[in-house]
Amino acid sequence: MVERKKKKVFVGLSGGVDSSVAALLLRDEGYEVIGVHIKGYNIDGCGEVDALDARRAAGRIGIPFFVWDMEEEYKKKVVDYMLLGYRRGVTPNPDVMCNKEIKFGLFLEKALEYGADYIATGHYVQRIEDKGRIRLFAADDKTKDQSYFLWTLTQKELKKSLFPLGSLLKKDVRKIALKAGLNTAAKRDSQGICFLGKVNMSDFLGKFIKKNPGPIITTDGDVVGTHKGLSFYTIGQRHLDAGELDFGRRGNEAVRPHYVARKDEKNNALIIAEGSDNPALFTKEIALKNANIQSGNKIFSGRVLARVRYRQPVSSAFFKISDKRGKIVFDKPQKFVASGQSAVFYSDEGEMIGGGVII
Repeated sequence: MVERKKKKVFVGLSGGVDSSVAALLLRDEGYEVIGVHIKGYNIDGCGEVDALDARRAAGRIGIPFFVWDMEEEYKKKVVDYMLLGYRRGVTPNPDVMCNKEIKFGLFLEKALEYGADYIATGHYVQRIEDKGRIRLFAADDKTKDQSYFLWTLTQKELKKSLFPLGSLLKKDVRKIALKAGLNTAAKRDSQGICFLGKVNMSDFLGKFIKKNPGPIITTDGDVVGTHKGLSFYTIGQRHLDAGELDFGRRGNEAVRPHYVARKDEKNNALIIAEGSDNPALFTKEIALKNANIQSGNKIFSGRVLARVRYRQPVSSAFFKISDKRGKIVFDKPQKFVASGQSAVFYSDEGEMIGGGVII
């Protein structure tokens, strides 16, 4: 009998429990698994700990392990992209760009050069092959679903990518890791932007972007403080660190929380709205650029379920795209819509149709 050659999968081992279990499951399914830790840009030293945790997990699973240095590429394609966006006054999403340029870009390309049939990650998303086309669906664990960050992927990348955790709950992933004796079983999930670690975003931006103070103005036209530069704020932000806000005397009336509603670049003014239900915080129609439909279609229009922020509930809308430019009109206005962030849309069945960058 001729033994069938095992399919070779390069698994991106981040040093966390999810990617560790992804590698374990693929090994148990009969794949030839190689673990790779991508050395990216990191400023607080946690990257070294993650690399060590990834190496230990690979040793426990019994698979080869390598570290691929992509720090320079990560800095250029992800960090510089983020900084450029903030300088322009928008709020870019570096996690989306990391997936597009690094994990499913450079990592995939290099893995294929080394003979990989697939790459795999610990993303919580379901991959279904249907008549030669790959379809992505939201994960069974809705609290961990990461399809939002994968909207830029095309059929080219999807056909070479595996996502073993899509049908699992996070608690079950930890149980699998614990049973297997993986060192990552109880490791806490990373929060925020990965390369910052515990470094505050505002402090990080301050090293690269000059301050440009201006007035903080309420939607009623009252000047109530001074901001340090529009680049340091995002739409929907509640906690302002621009200094003390002076709302004057209101007698016994309590001052409700205020949120960033708009950036007036012409007058270098930060507009804030009182109360999370303020109409100034809501938007019904959104324009998109760099839109992508994962089926490969260049033109699309129809009813969708869409979200404009990660973990935000999906909302009914009409979407239309032509030549990578799109428009979404929601049935109900959406709160905290920020330029530079991603709008992602789904079918009623939970299939991720695609997405785009909010203009």
